[in-house]
Amino acid sequence: MHLAQLNIAKAKYSLDAPEIKEFVDNLDPINQLAESSDGFIWRLKDESGDATDIQAFEDPNIIVNMSVWKSVDALKNFIFRTHHRDFLRRKKEWFDNIPTDSYVLWWVPEGHIPSIDEALEKLEYLRENGDTPRAFSFKSNFTAVDFLEKET
Repeated sequence: MHLAQLNIAKAKYSLDAPEIKEFVDNLDPINQLAESSDGFIWRLKDESGDATDIQAFEDPNIIVNMSVWKSVDALKNFIFRTHHRDFLRRKKEWFDNIPTDSYVLWWVPEGHIPSIDEALEKLEYLRENGDTPRAFSFKSNFTAVDFLEKET
């Protein structure tokens, strides 16, 4: 099993606004960093190489990021132990607070590439049910074994 993740963010500004330029200018380097990180498998992107133009919500200021990793630790290492963390620390400069869960983790079979619909379903499930082996956050410690035991 591999770990899928979806995170969403609501931009305070249009992505072509000067106030968010530093974030936008660093999408390619951060995405390249993700792709070269240990445990990285796949990430959502369009022809331009990122996912900022992929419209998953009615609100055009909500952007999505989705990827698949070999493990929770691999994802955590990328998020919290690379240059990515520097941008995460500055999130409040560029994005509004979302009062409900803004990311979700879930286990997928090896080789499975999740769809946006699947990811949005997992996010909604987490929002309605809290952390479970089916959809969870970093606050819990559900393993692929927990998921498989729950599903069988």
